[in-house]
Amino acid sequence: MSDRLKVLPQYLLPKRAMTRLAGRIASKPRGGMTTATIRRFVARYGVNMDEAAEPSITAYATFNDFFTRALKPGARPIAQAPLVCPVDGAISQVGRIEGDQVFQAKGQHFTTTALVGGDAQLAAKFRDGLFANLYLSPKDYHRIHMPADGRLLRMVHVPGALFSVNPTTARGVPGLFARNERVVCVFENDTLGTWVLVLVGATIVGSMATVWHGSISRRGPVREWDYVPGQVALKQGDEMGRFLLGSTVVMLFEKSPLQFNPAWQPGGKIRMGEAMAR
Repeated sequence: MSDRLKVLPQYLLPKRAMTRLAGRIASKPRGGMTTATIRRFVARYGVNMDEAAEPSITAYATFNDFFTRALKPGARPIAQAPLVCPVDGAISQVGRIEGDQVFQAKGQHFTTTALVGGDAQLAAKFRDGLFANLYLSPKDYHRIHMPADGRLLRMVHVPGALFSVNPTTARGVPGLFARNERVVCVFENDTLGTWVLVLVGATIVGSMATVWHGSISRRGPVREWDYVPGQVALKQGDEMGRFLLGSTVVMLFEKSPLQFNPAWQPGGKIRMGEAMAR
């Protein structure tokens, strides 16, 4: 069966209603029911609780508290590199932007303009630059960290669809990452120039949040927040946001001599803090 046929049911499912319901359930304390749910989740997905700052399943009042759990200090050392991996997960795709085309999967591309919410002037900065699409599965650590130092310039919430973002869906849904709901975070630093980190929403992802704003409301049209340079400044390795359930991070960088870690290949496992580029 082709990937397009496999994802056909997703077009028919009430994805938004499913997501709202999952968000409500995951955010409420349910005592023993919450503990039992977390225990089943840990067993099914093989979650390593030994590296969690709070390894006891019974300590989490809600499923969301467990899902966005912190790690023990030193669990993810930060490499000495110009870019480090911002998440635990797997590489969906990584490489060079061809003009304004970002490779999603075999036969599938999306444009930088579409990804950032239609801002052609911003998208033009990344022409022939670098991109990385990184997938977080349900078992992964779900806090997102800074790949490099960054001064926040702008944040844009772009409403959209809520397709799954797993590898099959990436192959089967055209323009998936520029089609789903997303939060576009625009940073700059003196070495990289302007760069973008995009949090992509998905089915039953209860919410997306940043450390400077908190949870991003899903209501309304495209919304934008501007920041005075230096108002929000984060260091490489600092936490910048989190997902409530698994999703994808997409990053865009300006054209430069940087080269991605040669060990980074589609499908490969990655850990937050490892060297991403040289």
